[in-house]
Amino acid sequence: MTTGDMLPTTGDRTEQLPEWRSDEGTNHTPDPSPDDDHHHYLVPDQDLDHAPDQDLDPEWRTGRWASGGARRWVGRRGGGWIATAGALYAAALLAHPLVPNGARNSGSLIETFLPWSALAIPPLFLLALYRRSLLAVAAALLPALVWLALFGGSLTDKRSGGGELIVVSHNVGADNPDPGGTARELADTGAQVIAVQELAATAKDAFHRALPPRYRHHTVQGGVGLWSTYPMSAPEPVNIMPWPRALRATLTTPKGEVTVYVAHLASVRVTAESGFTTDRRDAAARLLTEVVGRDSSAKTLVVGDFNGTTDDPGLDPLLRGMTSAQEVAGEGFGFSWPAPFPLARIDHILARGIQPVSARTLPATGSDHLPVTASFRL
Repeated sequence: MTTGDMLPTTGDRTEQLPEWRSDEGTNHTPDPSPDDDHHHYLVPDQDLDHAPDQDLDPEWRTGRWASGGARRWVGRRGGGWIATAGALYAAALLAHPLVPNGARNSGSLIETFLPWSALAIPPLFLLALYRRSLLAVAAALLPALVWLALFGGSLTDKRSGGGELIVVSHNVGADNPDPGGTARELADTGAQVIAVQELAATAKDAFHRALPPRYRHHTVQGGVGLWSTYPMSAPEPVNIMPWPRALRATLTTPKGEVTVYVAHLASVRVTAESGFTTDRRDAAARLLTEVVGRDSSAKTLVVGDFNGTTDDPGLDPLLRGMTSAQEVAGEGFGFSWPAPFPLARIDHILARGIQPVSARTLPATGSDHLPVTASFRL
């Protein structure tokens, strides 16, 4: 027995570390010995990323090797800035109502596309997982929770049956190549009321001829029109802009009169010089609000292309006292524009005095807007 073969002992005997490497370069661990109760060796070249042999001391497995997993989640750099970004993101979502609608109408612009802020959550969460930082993962989940608190209700299906009055509203598009085909598609919904906006003068006759005879009650004021299967009385334009962009009419249903307003508020633009240009739209909305506010009708509908969402502060006066059919009885966000890839719901059906039971968007027509429909219990 060589000196290198001596095992560690207690008492008077001298401890001698074993020779763990053979001449061939392979590693060897000493055989366990009854005298080794208080002496444990660590293999110098053991790979800490792989579980050690079952025969090694349990302290190895519960100590250095097991703690490696935790170190993987707290030791990698870069989690701090992700956690900060997540916290700021959540704070911005909570503070969005505080954004002033100043000269550039930034508040309106933010509110219009705020639901799409959810697109930033998955990349943030994936970065947190990549960094293996528990703090970053928790911070990335925070904006997700805030977003769900703000918009989670819109993701549920709130539709029910029992509707007695079906209304369809559609910006048919001034450049619609097939107004007659669009009219037939709207009639196929079985709606008793069809309201349209941006109806070109050259398309009026084609649109009307394509509708079934049951829609014999109708009125057209400028570019807005209303067709109904119920008798219509007192149709008139509503002055919200220098040219006709809104109308009012009363429908006599089997359960009483319903007053209908059809409106097409002024268009908005986003420019580098002026920001979100909503001034003309907001002015038209205020005029429409005054007319609707003076109306004493017990049952009222206000439908059309408002060129803004229900979260837009510029439309707050018009929405006050009205119920959005999509918000209380719809499925999802109901985005209606642009038709190829809808980003915002700017086409609305609002009600006062009657209860919506379902709402949804309809398939695309020849317009750049999707039609919207709602069913009401009278």
